[in-house]
Amino acid sequence: MSGPVVPVTEALLRAMPLPRHEEGEDKDARGRILVIGGSTETPGGALLAGLAALRAGAGKLQIATCRSVAPALAVAVPEARVSGLEETPQGGISAAAAGLLAERCGRVDVVLLGPGMLDGAAVSLLTARLLGSTAGACFVLDAAVLQELAGCRAALDGHAGRVVLTPHAGEMAALLGIGRDAVLADPLAAARRAATELQAVVAMKGGCTFIADPGGRAWSCDRGNVGLATSGSGDTLAGIIAGLLARGAEPTEATLWGVFLHAEAGARLARRQGPIGYLARELLAEIPRILADLLPRRGDAAG
Repeated sequence: MSGPVVPVTEALLRAMPLPRHEEGEDKDARGRILVIGGSTETPGGALLAGLAALRAGAGKLQIATCRSVAPALAVAVPEARVSGLEETPQGGISAAAAGLLAERCGRVDVVLLGPGMLDGAAVSLLTARLLGSTAGACFVLDAAVLQELAGCRAALDGHAGRVVLTPHAGEMAALLGIGRDAVLADPLAAARRAATELQAVVAMKGGCTFIADPGGRAWSCDRGNVGLATSGSGDTLAGIIAGLLARGAEPTEATLWGVFLHAEAGARLARRQGPIGYLARELLAEIPRILADLLPRRGDAAG
């Protein structure tokens, strides 16, 4: 499938404004998000993703992670309700937690699954069970989940139009069952193929990020810089997109806005601090400032 590739610009985003939230609304009006992620070795993935969702404007945050790291994560993110789950000997979230998590997924607007997760076998089984038993919520699938998603494709059937995938080249290769070099040779084609086959919005991360949706449309964003290629950066992108979904944006809109916000945050940090060496956590504070610059202020004309 081919067609024009539209650059993601400020003008494009202003033509598809995010849902507006007025004074007097409570936090429920900005949506509820559940981040399922982390492990005994990488609990910070869930932390970064959850904070990114709040910085993008989500109203309520829950984080579900391994039991042994949950208390520390709860202290690190006092804004969140943090739940500890049964964990595997390898330090990942056990698939035995699927029933409890499915019930919680039914009470939120968005589920972000994957940041910081380890233990591929458990991830695969947990993902299949959650997707197969949860209806209604939007899903953002990231990181370890994408490595295992090839075996869970049937479970995606009931979620068409409500899923966002955020792969890098290696994860896309695993997802499509092709070589990483093939993905790097034509990342746009890979994004379009995944979007069509999985009926999901896909953000194919790279030096230039390509976004594709199931309808065959495609966009590109080259606003970022080399500093974004750092540990935790992908977790922040997934969290931003999930936060925008929680606020009520459609999957394509949330992904386009999320990719731009993430790239622009990196660009602003690069101008202030230098192009290499800023941290993924430092991206977070930039997000509300960029949103304030792009969104119409009270009294301005919307859009």
